[in-house]
Amino acid sequence: MIELDQLVKKFGDLTAVNGVSLKIARGEFFAMLGPNAAGKTTTLKLLTGLMKPTSGSARICGFDIQTQPLEARRRMAYVPDFPFLYDKLTAWEFFRFTGQLFQLEAARMEKNARELVGRFHLDEFADRALEGLSHGTRQRVAIVSALLHDPEVFVIDEPMVGLDPQHARIVKDVLKERSLAGMTVLVSTHQLSIAEEIADRIGIIHGGRLIAVGTRDELRRQSHTTGHLEEIFLKLTAEGS
Repeated sequence: MIELDQLVKKFGDLTAVNGVSLKIARGEFFAMLGPNAAGKTTTLKLLTGLMKPTSGSARICGFDIQTQPLEARRRMAYVPDFPFLYDKLTAWEFFRFTGQLFQLEAARMEKNARELVGRFHLDEFADRALEGLSHGTRQRVAIVSALLHDPEVFVIDEPMVGLDPQHARIVKDVLKERSLAGMTVLVSTHQLSIAEEIADRIGIIHGGRLIAVGTRDELRRQSHTTGHLEEIFLKLTAEGS
């Protein structure tokens, strides 16, 4: 469902992403970890078509994001670490706007939105202008908006930014439920707990390179440790420096 083939992105003399290749299957929950400036966000932007690669390719459900962008984006949702929302709209107006972008029937949009608004505890905020909402509430609005069209692939950068523990748990539960139902989930995060708790596989990116990929047990073998993910992460990134 997600395929990265030798992705490279250079900014002058800086190589931010250096030959990243990765396949993520249908229904897989994949967590991408890495230190600051490792290349995580740039990789997601290449995957979602927000940046053009220097070389290599990215495909969503078999569609190349550069040569077949409409087909790829129709099957995907992306929530960046700081989502852009139209501040003068209410949450409901924003959901209807998003539904129209994806050409959802009004009845389907309303049904999906009502279910998600309830699940994410947004009922009291749905008729308020987005500009007056807290960062965590805006983050929940962005996630609901991204899930409205039932995407086959869901990509999210730092999903827990601004969320309290209760709503962070809801996001984890919903994304895991969706992945078990067949949605491919790619999460980029600094929070090792997300990968530790619910990821099927984990990728560690460092210095623009994907230095390790696997289940927790596979990463333990690669790092020659028997500890928790924090120990694995620290050892692999130290070796990759």
